This record gives sequence, C-alpha cells and structure tokens, in this order.
Amino acid sequence: MAGRFLSVLRTLKPLKLFRRIIRRGARVHTAQQPEEPEPSQPMQDGAAMDQTQEQEPTGGLFPSTAQEETSTMGAASMDNCNCDTTNTSAALLDRPEEEGLPSPKKVPAMVSYIHHCLMANESDEHRLDRTLLDLTEAQPTDVVMALLNVAPSCDRAAETMWKTILCSSRTAVSVQLRLLDVLENWPEHSTCTSDGDTTRVFALAATVVMWKILQVPDIPHVVMKSLPHVFVHLLFQVLFSTLDTPMEVNKFWKECQKQHGLAASPNRFAVQTLKSLLCQMQGERVVMAVGRKCGWDTLLCADTHHYAVGLLAREMSCVSPPLCSRIFRHLVQLLSTQQPRWDLPALAFIVEVLKYQKLSGSSGKLVLKILSRHLQSECREKRYLALRAVLKLTDHPSLARRMCSLSERLAKLLWEPDEEIVSMTVMALSFIVVENDKLIASPITLQLAEAILPLFDHDSSQVQQMSILLFQALVTILLEKEEKVLMTQVQQSLLPLFIHCHDKNWRVAQASWETLHCAATFLERTHLKELLKRKKLWKFAECLLAEDRSRAAEHLRQALPYLRSPQEPLRDAAIRFIGMAGWCLRGQEEELQIICEALEYMGDDSSPASYKRFLLKQRPYRGFLLLILKAARSITWGVQETASSVRQCLAVLWELCQELIL
Repeated sequence: MAGRFLSVLRTLKPLKLFRRIIRRGARVHTAQQPEEPEPSQPMQDGAAMDQTQEQEPTGGLFPSTAQEETSTMGAASMDNCNCDTTNTSAALLDRPEEEGLPSPKKVPAMVSYIHHCLMANESDEHRLDRTLLDLTEAQPTDVVMALLNVAPSCDRAAETMWKTILCSSRTAVSVQLRLLDVLENWPEHSTCTSDGDTTRVFALAATVVMWKILQVPDIPHVVMKSLPHVFVHLLFQVLFSTLDTPMEVNKFWKECQKQHGLAASPNRFAVQTLKSLLCQMQGERVVMAVGRKCGWDTLLCADTHHYAVGLLAREMSCVSPPLCSRIFRHLVQLLSTQQPRWDLPALAFIVEVLKYQKLSGSSGKLVLKILSRHLQSECREKRYLALRAVLKLTDHPSLARRMCSLSERLAKLLWEPDEEIVSMTVMALSFIVVENDKLIASPITLQLAEAILPLFDHDSSQVQQMSILLFQALVTILLEKEEKVLMTQVQQSLLPLFIHCHDKNWRVAQASWETLHCAATFLERTHLKELLKRKKLWKFAECLLAEDRSRAAEHLRQALPYLRSPQEPLRDAAIRFIGMAGWCLRGQEEELQIICEALEYMGDDSSPASYKRFLLKQRPYRGFLLLILKAARSITWGVQETASSVRQCLAVLWELCQELIL
C-alpha cells in the first residue's frame, strides 16, 4: 500500500506546481463563498441572491446553474465530510507513506474534491487521473455513487472523470457494472457508501452519463461490449418512466433540460439515448425503419409498448442477428432468475428473435422454463406470446423431446374462450403429441382427450379439424401402446364424429371420417369399421344404435345440440339420427322427456318448415311422431296446467301430425 501511494505522488510531480494548483482552487472556492452579513447591517443584493440560491430546495442532487455547481458543489461535499478544502488537499498530499490509500470513509469526499478541482482548473484535468484510478480500483462502488451524487447532470468535469475510469483497464469493468446496476433500478438506486451516505441516486442520472458517453467519437471498449445490456435497461426505462415518474425525478429532469437542452420528458430522453445507442451499433437503418412505422411513438405508450418492442426486434434481427442473440441471452438470463415488471416486452423481443437462436441444452431448458411459467399467466398477452414462442420452438429438433413437459400447461389452455389461443394451443399440442408419442403420460392423455372433445363443435372450422386430428393421434398412440385408458372418451366421440362426417367443410368431414374409423378400431367394433370402409354412414348409425341400445338415450341427447347448427347438413343428420334413436327408445320411461327436448329444439328453429318436409319424407319419423302423440295424450290429456315447454312441443307435434295426415 505504501508503494502504491509513492507511485501516486510520483505522478503528481512537481509537487510545488501541484500545491499551487490546489491553493489556487482553494482561493477560487474561498472567493466565491458569500460573506455572512453582520446582523446590524442590511444584506447586499448579490449576497441575498446567493443565499436564496443556496436555500432553494434541490433535493441535494442538482445545483441550480452550472456556475453555482462550480462554486458550491465541492464545498458542499467537503462540508458533508466535516472537512474543508484545505484540509482535504493536505490529507491527500501529506499522508505518510505507510498509510497507503485513504480509508474507504474518505473516498466519497476525495471524489467530490477531485471534481471540484477539475471544475476550477480545466487545463489541469489530467493531473488527478492516477489518484482517481487508484481510488476507483480500491472502492469502485463508492466512486461511482459519489460521482453520480456530486454531478448527476454529468457536467464537463464529471464527463472527464467518467471517461478516465471507463477507459482504464484497471477500473472499466467494475465501473460499468455498477453503472448498469443504477441504470436498471428505476426510479432510484439506493446504496450506502463507506462514509455512511445513503443519498438516493436516480437511474436517470446514469442514463444521462450513458447519453454523454455515446456522443463522443471513441466510445470506451467496455461500454461497447456491454451495449446489449444497456439496450435492455434503456428499453425498459422507457416503459417505467412512461408508467410513473416521481416528482423528484421530474425536478431533477428540469435541471438537466436547462443545462443540456434535452428532450421534453424522461421517457422521450430514454428513447433518444436508445436511438444513439442503435446508431453506435450501426443500426441507423433500424432507427429509420421503426420511425417510418411510428414505432417510437408506440414505444412511448404503456399499452402498446410491447408491440413496439416486437417491431424493434424484427427490424434489428434483419440487420444484426448476432446483436439480437446477445440481447436474447441477456433477457433469458434475467427472466429465468426473477419475475420482473417488464416480462411482457421481454417476451415480445424473445419471440421475434427466437428462430435465429441456436439453443443448447442449458439455454433451451431455461427458455422452456420461462414459457411454462407464462403459459399459466393471468395476462392474455403473456399467454399469447408464450404460445407463439412454443410454436416457433417446433423448428428446433433438439427441443422436441423436452417440449413434452409443456403438455399439461397446454391442456389447460384448451378450455380458453379465446379462439386464437385455442387454435395455437391445438397446433402446439399436435406437434408435441406426434413428436413424443412414447413419452406422453396416461393422465395427461386423459386430460387432453377430455378437453379436445368439446372442440369438435368449435365455431372455427380450423380448430375443429385440428382438434379432430389431434384426437385421432391420441387414439392411434394408445392403439400402439395397447392401452385402453380412453374407452369412455372414445365412445363419447362416436356420434359427434358421425355428425361431422356430413360437414360442409370437406377437410373437417374427411378428418371426422378418418378419426371415426380409428375410434371403431380402438373399440374393436369390427362391423362398424367395415361399414365405414364401404362408406355406408347411415348403416353405421343404425348399427351403432342396434349394437348398444343401452347408450341410445345418451346418443340421442348428444344429437340435440346439432339441431341448432348453422349448417343445414348437420341439422338434417341430427334429425334423422334422433328419429332412429327414438324408435329404439319406444316404451322407455324417459322417452317423452327426450322427445320433448327434441321438439323444443325444432320449435325454436328459424325455419321449421324444412324440418317438417324432411321428417315427412322419412318413414321412421312417421312412426316416431305417432308414438310421440300417443305418449303425449296419455300424460297431458286431462291435466289443466301443462308445462310451457311441453305445450310448445305439443303445438309443434300437432302441426307435424296434421301435415302427416294430409
């Protein structure tokens, strides 16, 4: 330590010249301090003005003018340490050799003094470099925090000091890491320095430092190396400053505007710094492309921020995929260790650049962990982005097996009311099931089957087709594994699949026919399978009812919703099947109730005439109607108060019977 201090003194030769510089700075400091007026004498105008400026509340973070900063900032810092300028300079120069560097408690005061000296003596700005570097190497946190506290606006002297410590290999890395820590903690970074100072440092002050550094021709190498990290922190500072900017930050920012003529608001300044950073990374084309698409304005709105981040990521991936990869790795690391407030824009960036990444074992595992967490998020946009990422991962063969871990999360999304979410989920599950047919556990298969069956009647024909094919894949896998865990679900699928064989969409109809054939094979119903091969669908329906009369009532109830289908072929198929099932149910106690439900569905239809004409052409229906009439007479005749639903059904029945008689 003694040797290091001697080396510091050697750099300050000749000592007489250095002492003169110190004394001149002290005289300037003393001359600029206002004299206290005697109580009996009135204050001079200039003294009154100086005192007013000193008493003006600035939060201890920012002087009112640049000139005042030169004259008072160093003095204020010295006062905080209970030592004046002369004592500090003496302590700096006359310290015994064996003492080495000063104690950590004195480091913040010395940083403040160096800043004051540089402000007072511009021509001697490099004479204290060695001392500053030694202090920074020993106590990087204290130096960074003290400098941000002393000169938050990054004036000329502070800019010189930042360049010195960021360009030296001894201090650059540690200083840049601490700057990044401050930059990411909006609105303030609270650190207690060695002298016990707990003054808050604003993240915006670190942004001003980065903006200043990005304006110089030769940017320090350590800053260039950490630009992806700076990019991420600036991107999310735009969001945080848009959501909430405390009053103290606004006050600080107004002073920055006076000195540097910066943007009108902190979030716009963060965008301005972001543009400067992109230009330093040779991304001028990105800046212009995003501007043409109004992306920068979109970035300034909290509700659309993540859309703008996605746009920015797409443009950057076209210009510099390696840079996007570095940003991607940093975002993945952040999202895997914490759940920050900015995970939505982070996901938006990750999704857009995912296809360019080479995901190894560890990074792929982290990505799947992040996506699994966001698939169950309450935020719809996060679920949507996570699903988009899952679909893009299907292009990574190395992750095909690992994606099986997402099956349970995805199965729960099949119950979503959102059509787009469901469609994407079915697509993702189809890939996972096909690629991991031997790894899907039976409980998950059961969950999938129960969630898929209702999707056969989804409003989207695409969802219908994909869900039917996914069900077919599950049944095929169980056939190969010789497992019968889905017997009940497969039996429940027979009638919906039969009805959808008449679908107007030929893709849905073809998928239904193929899946119905697979289900008959799974249930070992050889006769049904043969009828399907010969494409005798109505024979299939008659055989289905004949072979399993105990389930006729269940099949009939399954057919009722199709009476309200927007497709006429499905309505006609449902009516015909209900007639067949009713014929099989004659004489059973629950017959009338089921028939009343069927007639109620038909009575509510907007065009019952087509049903009447269709019914009268079918011989089974004529007998079916006569049975209804006989059952209705035996129950409702002689009862004065008849349920409204039954009365409505009987009205439709009477009209149908009249047409039958005629």
